Amino acid sequence: MPESGQKTTQGHITERAPESIAGPAARRTGLLVTLVLGGLTALPPLSMDMYLPALPEVTGALAAPAATIQLTLTACLAGMALGQLVVGPMSDKWGRRRPLLIGMVVYVLATAACAFAPTAETLIGFRLLQGLAGAAGIVIARAVVRDLYDGVEMARFFSTLMLISGVAPIIAPLIGGQILRITDWRGVFHVLTVIGVLLTLVVWRFLGETLPPERRHEGGVGQALRTMRGLLADRVFAGYMLTGGLAFAALFAYISASPFVVQEIYGASPQTFSLLFGLNSIGLVAVGQINGKLLVGRVSLDKALGWGLGTILVAALALLLMTSGAFGKVGLVPIAAGLFVLMSAMGLAMPNTNALALMRTPHAAGSASALLGTTSFLVGAVASPLVGIAGEHTAVPMAVVQLTCAVLALVCFLGLCRPWRAPAATAGAPAAGA
Repeated sequence: MPESGQKTTQGHITERAPESIAGPAARRTGLLVTLVLGGLTALPPLSMDMYLPALPEVTGALAAPAATIQLTLTACLAGMALGQLVVGPMSDKWGRRRPLLIGMVVYVLATAACAFAPTAETLIGFRLLQGLAGAAGIVIARAVVRDLYDGVEMARFFSTLMLISGVAPIIAPLIGGQILRITDWRGVFHVLTVIGVLLTLVVWRFLGETLPPERRHEGGVGQALRTMRGLLADRVFAGYMLTGGLAFAALFAYISASPFVVQEIYGASPQTFSLLFGLNSIGLVAVGQINGKLLVGRVSLDKALGWGLGTILVAALALLLMTSGAFGKVGLVPIAAGLFVLMSAMGLAMPNTNALALMRTPHAAGSASALLGTTSFLVGAVASPLVGIAGEHTAVPMAVVQLTCAVLALVCFLGLCRPWRAPAATAGAPAAGA
């Protein structure tokens, strides 16, 4: 039976009203909550990518080797991955609002500290703290969606979030470049600090608590670890987690290799690369909207996910054949087309893996969201350096990594999730070691 406050449609539990919010704003399902949650998920990519154009300037200003300055990116990424494991269980115990506001305040302080860092080592430390705190936005935004929605409505909302969060990696380097026209690299962190302050105020004012006390977990670190162990013991949840992480790794491989592949191997200008990068991001967002507006509710989430994984696999195979010379010498246009198809298919894979995994975990949405996010970041971080393993004159490693990730993602999906055995009506079933 559905929980109190839910309604069913075509066998799906579609919406859950958070009991802890009263009045007309009981379910902020409109534009405002979408923008708030979208802002929370967009803040980490803004923190990473807005800083990229400033890297050469930072190297000179802090008199540090380029490899040391690159660690400021690694530290932020590692913080985002590990921070989710901490914040997710905290939000299951104390509710969503308190850990989120604490994380946002710490993010603002850490970002402001980055602007005044006197040495590269200090900057690395503050960037690690910035990533740890910024992880609160990623993990709690997903958990809030799980609190508010279930079934097809949750998948639709994740697709809508992609419209906002998917734009962030496109505009962040452009914003960073414009900031550097009027100030130095420290100004980038000043702007990020202002964004953090504004978003914190918006969260404090407009995002109410979505996890009522009766649905919270008691206990400390031990209980959190037991909860995560229980989630990982659930074969189906683990399958969706690994499927999403591996698909995300294929995306990371593209992000890591595409500047080198497009500009160095195929001779495109930085402007052409920026155009192609933007088109691919638009493709991802557009397919995500097609998924949310047209497919969800008409096609099962597992089937839509299967289509996405199959398309990624075909695109990665085509890229491998083209880059390895199987079709003779090919130019940039076919390669760009293959990357566009692969990236666009992520709009089917990413929102549906999140939705299907979280549908099984209404009792531990924060911990489940943490595991999903951390797995994606860690698997992506492992895949990224592999794209350059064969040197600077071939794109084959990128295609090999993408194809390997696509094959493994499909194997996890079919072997662990077994979608032919999972009726849609199981949405919201507690995780169990099935």
